[in-house]
Amino acid sequence: MGKGIWKFGFILFAAMLLVLGGCAKKEPAAPAKPAEKPEEAPSGDLAPLEERVTVMIAEDGAASGAGFYIAKEKGYFEDYNIDVKFAQFANSDEMLPALAAGEVDIAGGVSTASFFNAIAQGIDVRIIADKGHNVPGKSYFTFVTGVDSDIKDYADMKGKKIAVSSRNSIDSYIFDMMIEHAGLTEDDVEFVLIADFGSMLGAIDNGSVDAALSIEPLITQGVENGMHQRFLDATDYAPESQIAMVLGSPQFMTQEKEISLRFMLAYLKGLRDYNDAFFKDDGKDEVIDIMVKHTALKDPELWEKVYVTGLDPDGKMFVEDIRKQFEHYKAAGAISGDIDFDTAIDTSITEEALKILGPYDGG
Repeated sequence: MGKGIWKFGFILFAAMLLVLGGCAKKEPAAPAKPAEKPEEAPSGDLAPLEERVTVMIAEDGAASGAGFYIAKEKGYFEDYNIDVKFAQFANSDEMLPALAAGEVDIAGGVSTASFFNAIAQGIDVRIIADKGHNVPGKSYFTFVTGVDSDIKDYADMKGKKIAVSSRNSIDSYIFDMMIEHAGLTEDDVEFVLIADFGSMLGAIDNGSVDAALSIEPLITQGVENGMHQRFLDATDYAPESQIAMVLGSPQFMTQEKEISLRFMLAYLKGLRDYNDAFFKDDGKDEVIDIMVKHTALKDPELWEKVYVTGLDPDGKMFVEDIRKQFEHYKAAGAISGDIDFDTAIDTSITEEALKILGPYDGG
């Protein structure tokens, strides 16, 4: 098979990985069943709920949902008599109203102007914990260049065509910070909008763009197949960027605290297992099996090579960066209205869970 045909097939396959499962309907709650729970809570933890409950999570198989998947598969939710179900939405425009109305309890959110606009216009959701940031030196969301590129440093971006997947989003925010770090302005480069990350693979490979802001696992897949190379690292200029966040419905956070607190305890346990696996090589095979089951990346060997999503084991976010992103989009004219961040960012449940579990031991 010719190189061009093989690469075209790979690009189509990579693009399909990103959209699998995006349009499934929300699952119905499971019937209540008798709980099997200990008579007392273990030391440093809470007892299970007296009655079994179902918590709905809007999640589409993104790797940043690792804390949810691990907690489910390792029984941490079950330990609290919580049954979690994953609901999928075609896009955030459908998901946010459902979350605000309490039709789902928890969701994953990515920073965009439209997300902040929804909150500014009265959609009540709460930003509660980390769901994705770059790890210093090993960013999962960063720029790539062609394998024979003459771009060696940031200043070399001048006059180049740079592909970014969207405007007024975390993507363009990272792009703008990179350009500023390079000592350039947007007029010094050519911004190329390519909405599909998979299509960026071909654009870099055929030379129609010089650089692209891409994401794992496509970055590693492209490197492995000789289609592009990593370009330095996004934490050089955006060391504390909050890329994705756990969102909670207002009802779940304020009216169901006994449930939401236990949910967060289970989530943090999942995050800690994730960090143990990928940064301490403890229980890695089991965690990779869970990630293979729940995400679009089905190759266990590739999980050994990808730069994984950073997920704080204590659930902590870069709160100031969230505010900075809002101001960035607003300055660009992409946001109408203001947000009461003291209400919108509600880390109370995460902080309470952390008091119970204690801080993560990263040693």
